[in-house]
Amino acid sequence: MKYKAISFLLLSLFVLNCSTKKTTHSFSNYEIKLDTLTMFDKNRNRKIPVAFYHPEKGIKNQQVVIFSHGYGANKGGDYFVYSYLTEKLAYSGYFVVSIQHELPTDELIPTDGKPQIVRMPFWERGAGNILFVLNELKKSKPELDYQHITLIGHSNGGDMTALFASKHPDLVYKIITMDNRRMYLPRTSIPQIYTLRSNDYPADEGVLPTKEEQVKYHITVQPTNINHGKMDNKGSDEDKQTLSDLILKYLNEN
Repeated sequence: MKYKAISFLLLSLFVLNCSTKKTTHSFSNYEIKLDTLTMFDKNRNRKIPVAFYHPEKGIKNQQVVIFSHGYGANKGGDYFVYSYLTEKLAYSGYFVVSIQHELPTDELIPTDGKPQIVRMPFWERGAGNILFVLNELKKSKPELDYQHITLIGHSNGGDMTALFASKHPDLVYKIITMDNRRMYLPRTSIPQIYTLRSNDYPADEGVLPTKEEQVKYHITVQPTNINHGKMDNKGSDEDKQTLSDLILKYLNEN
């Protein structure tokens, strides 16, 4: 595999590398590329590593998916550990942006106290990362479809995703959370809301909508037989197939 430098002609972007992958998967005819770079938010003095998974050839009105990983205790590299999903979405024609939310210099997430209070600054930072990356992407890739943006996040990344949808509902078309457990899901029909639940960890009280709210706002709450910690690349082939198939189904719904 060969790596070469790329440039997005933005002062805030520092390019790391890019690569091209070919696929023979039956669900798509697209060859995909993986581009990695580090953005820099001057206002927050923060680096934001990003991975772009996308078809090698441009697609007209290509939809964007922004993915946020689960908590990795600041070890780094977590934006790559859902490649079973990010690659499959790219194979299927989506422009996928996977954000590394944690840096080695960040404080660890608190384990004591009410999560909705002590973890809110971390979710706010994640929502800020998503907003910054989205705005930079609009500058460098204006040809993409920004009317149908989907946010996907696992666990702590799902909490960030839920918060972003609450703060910026006008920017998001759909959100899909993978077992977020702490941040309350918005009770709204716009954006469309889907959540995949694990079989081993319950959500905090009030995080999930009631049956009545699910009907009222057309929110999908989907139980699975998958462990919370197996929703990334550690999951079995069956787990990965189940999650990616459900997510593609949600993306294709009107």
